[in-house]
Amino acid sequence: MLFRFTPEASADLFEIWNYIAADSEESADRVENAIYDACTFVAEAPLCGKIRKELTARPYCFWIVPRYPNYIVVYNPTTAPVRIIRILHGKRNLKRILASN
Repeated sequence: MLFRFTPEASADLFEIWNYIAADSEESADRVENAIYDACTFVAEAPLCGKIRKELTARPYCFWIVPRYPNYIVVYNPTTAPVRIIRILHGKRNLKRILASN
């Protein structure tokens, strides 16, 4: 496996899927697959993401899910396999959420 989810990232993905599935399971599946594709991409090219020092002092990178730019994959590019820290909607308070990670 190229990447591994933290328990928080797994919970994020579950919450995202459930929220979207309330309207359409097919749409929820599409978003989930796009998130998995984004995680695979960052695992294969871990330095592609942006470091956002204004959000966290930790060595995390941020990658916007290309097909669904409201979602952001937060990951640690220095781990093997790449550790997916969180999967978050961009409108959330990322700094506050990441302070607890």
